[in-house]
Amino acid sequence: MRAQKETRRFGARASVLVLGLVMAGAVVAPASPASAAVPGLVRIAATSVSNSADFHSATATCPVGKVLTGTGYELNGVTGEGVVDDLRPNGGPATAPTAVTVGAYETEAFAGNWSVTAYAICANPVPGLVRVSAVSVSDSADFHSITASCPVGKVLTGTGYELNGVTGEGVVDDFRPNGGVAAAPTSVNVGAYESDATALNWSATAYAICANPLPGLVRASTVGASNSLDFRSVVATCPVGKVLTGAGYELNGVTGEGIVDDFRPNGGPATAPTSAASGAYEEDAFAGNWSDTAYAICATA
Repeated sequence: MRAQKETRRFGARASVLVLGLVMAGAVVAPASPASAAVPGLVRIAATSVSNSADFHSATATCPVGKVLTGTGYELNGVTGEGVVDDLRPNGGPATAPTAVTVGAYETEAFAGNWSVTAYAICANPVPGLVRVSAVSVSDSADFHSITASCPVGKVLTGTGYELNGVTGEGVVDDFRPNGGVAAAPTSVNVGAYESDATALNWSATAYAICANPLPGLVRASTVGASNSLDFRSVVATCPVGKVLTGAGYELNGVTGEGIVDDFRPNGGPATAPTSAASGAYEEDAFAGNWSDTAYAICATA
């Protein structure tokens, strides 16, 4: 009997010792850090020659080993007399994009020198990244609209567009990712007007850069003041702890008489972007009030 009691006491002490070691292990074990949604995120820029030619083009290419999640552009020196006709990511429905080409025309004859800058938002390979597109009808209507939607199960990281057949006479007024502050975007709408009446048939192409779901992906936005000034600028900034993967914009109330001259992600070749600026001019004098909205597509840093 005494031997049985000693055995029970020893077993109880052993159980307490094991439990204590398990609890101690649970206390000192470090928490796993949250994974970045888009590691290695940077912004790359490329600028065309500066001269007085009617058309300028530049291609920004991601560093080797990185892929394109978003796009941007900037017109330099042409203040409302130049329009981006082509903001085209490469890639395809089964191929990750790695570069973006920006092409711009003068909307009216312009004697000064000007240039275009293409911006590429690039990251380490992102699972499931592809580029999809959708094309509007081609006709001579004043307005064209088209939406490119991500394949089922994917989310939108970035955007692009192309105007076909209108060479400097069309302006993109609506370049709007869907989603919201608590909802991941999954599509982008492109709406374009003729800046001057043309009898040509033309169309608009919307490009969506899409990936497998990313942690914390949302769409932030900022609306600028509504007034009749010739120029306005607005910045959409990602929530704290998030980084910019792509962007968009929208002009409100100016229907073909406003041109987004500056669609620029911040950041640099060694810095992750966290905001996007949209700056717009009146193409011709416009007496009404109008505003500019900037959109930022953001994911967990």
